[in-house]
Amino acid sequence: MSEVKNKMDFIDLLGPDMSVKILTHLDDPCDLVRVSTVSSSWHRFVIENGLCKQLCLKKFPEFTGVAHVIEVDNMIEPVSNVLGSSMNWECLERNHNVYAFLASGLTPSMKKNCISKAISASSTDNYPEESVLNTLEPRERTDYRASYWSSEGENDPSVPETLVYKLISKICLVTEIHVQPFQAYFQHGLPIYSAKAVRFKMGHPRYPMELESLVADNITANHVLGDNQFVWTYTSPEFPMFQENCLQQFKLPEPVLCIGGVLLVELLGRVQKQEMDELFYICISHVQVVGRPLSPAFDVKIHHPSGKCTLKYCPQADSCMSSTSSSSTRRDSSNPSRLRALTSSLMQRGVRRWEQIILGALLGSGSVEVDDQ
Repeated sequence: MSEVKNKMDFIDLLGPDMSVKILTHLDDPCDLVRVSTVSSSWHRFVIENGLCKQLCLKKFPEFTGVAHVIEVDNMIEPVSNVLGSSMNWECLERNHNVYAFLASGLTPSMKKNCISKAISASSTDNYPEESVLNTLEPRERTDYRASYWSSEGENDPSVPETLVYKLISKICLVTEIHVQPFQAYFQHGLPIYSAKAVRFKMGHPRYPMELESLVADNITANHVLGDNQFVWTYTSPEFPMFQENCLQQFKLPEPVLCIGGVLLVELLGRVQKQEMDELFYICISHVQVVGRPLSPAFDVKIHHPSGKCTLKYCPQADSCMSSTSSSSTRRDSSNPSRLRALTSSLMQRGVRRWEQIILGALLGSGSVEVDDQ
């Protein structure tokens, strides 16, 4: 192939529809950013077709509830306000930047405990000594006494219990949840009051202001909130809990994007009776939520119980996300690119020559440096 033919623009050659189809096979935001840096025409193509937003919705359908986005610094009008006229380039570029940073942030590379506050327990045996607030403390003893939450006793071992927590951000990427049953070292036989199984729900309060006032007033520790006060957008499978005195790790099948910042821990079934009253109890000493908060760069304002919300982006706070994106973008050459894996997969399936050409071009763009500023 001559040098002139090597310089053809493959997006122009294939047309917009097929080009979008090929580019939406990418699942790494860093690869899509590389594509947008190949040339000014490719940069414009990625932005005009909203490919970064498509990637976010593909990876995390929870974002379908986002009504519009706002860039806080300059308060550009939401895209929904300009749909009646031609959508201007400024709005398209704004959305590209927002979703590009958002997609880069939606990786579980940075993990921390994402619980902020304990909100409520379905029951408490002795308040405040056995409050759900104790589950935030990783140590089993504080101030020379045991630290744990205890349910009320029940004759029926099938009666469940629930614990509700507020996360440190209204947008958190959660990968796993840890729960430690409590072992009553002060009772005969050292019984462990675990549940038979555990399940998790994530979502947002139906009435956000009511929840915020409860948290602000610090009265939630013994305040039972009904299930109708929340909208659960995710429910995990049931995980068996072992009657062991250790921090048991429950890894979710896929990372979950929690929009709204509320977690419900369902403790299903009871296995341990207390000798004193012959009733079944569940006792938990510690709960952790492992994941990555997207604040302070991103926040949401939920407008309606259906989950419709405004995504708020604060560019001045994205420096941490930029550094993370930069480190993942400038990969070690020993790690194969997802573009390379995509090329290999399609070629194994016998794609036509023009598909090989465009994928080869994308693969060649892997060495382009990305400016994260």
